[in-house]
Amino acid sequence: MALAALSGDEQRIIFVQLCNPLDPGVAVAFASASSELWELTQAPRQQLQADYEAAAALGREAGYWSCKELREAKMVDLSRRGMKLFRKGLSSDELALLGTLGSVLPALEELELCERAAGPDGVQRLAEKLGAGALPAVTRLELNGTDVGDAGASALAAALGRGALPRLKILDLSYAAIGDAGLVALAPALMRLPALELLFLSRNRLGDEGLAALVAPPPAAGAPPTTGGLAKLKGLFLGDTQIADAGCAALAAALDSGALPALENLGLHGIPASVEARDAVRRARRESSARRDGARGAER
Repeated sequence: MALAALSGDEQRIIFVQLCNPLDPGVAVAFASASSELWELTQAPRQQLQADYEAAAALGREAGYWSCKELREAKMVDLSRRGMKLFRKGLSSDELALLGTLGSVLPALEELELCERAAGPDGVQRLAEKLGAGALPAVTRLELNGTDVGDAGASALAAALGRGALPRLKILDLSYAAIGDAGLVALAPALMRLPALELLFLSRNRLGDEGLAALVAPPPAAGAPPTTGGLAKLKGLFLGDTQIADAGCAALAAALDSGALPALENLGLHGIPASVEARDAVRRARRESSARRDGARGAER
């Protein structure tokens, strides 16, 4: 038959497109077309069945008793408070599985994952599975209290660079073990998110270097230009981090330059910066708000 004459790569292209673990019926029906095709697809079908069972189990733990419900869900709460039946939290393997489902959850708008059970590589493995266009409708991603780490932040940056989470408005990375290296890696991807409005980075070990990369990144030779920067960012929360005077100076300069034109809420409690440095940021924010309000009045 014609399919048998195709190369291995060509066959993989066909079957990968059929391997939706939330709806394996299409692949099974296609494979049932002939006995020869049935034999050719034995291994992929077995893997698909295993993936389907794992995805269905993960959905049940999140409160969805059928794959149809999970596909149509607008919010999935996989935090320990949301997963009433899943007290032990998610493993790294389960987070990786969740990443593979990113392309088959078109209705999902909010995803919460707030626990540390997966270990330091959990979010990294999740992000590595998010392909181009994954989680297309998600506007809020909450990883508060999850061990993201610098490696996880870098993997998330790569996922965003591939086009995952294109409509993201709210990103909560509070208490996520992210340092300067993680924010430096993540900053360019965040600046290319056209809809980002709220960014929570409180209770991380990041400091001046990371903040400077976020609000005033130096131009890099050959680097693609950012599109829109943080033009829609309304809230930036940096409390209980390691930001000192140099970071505050970078933030004040960004506000003075108009780099954060929509910023309304700024959290800086519990940082080691001096009172004078924090006051300079507050003045810059007030002046930025005044310019914004003046521009709005002129438009009217």
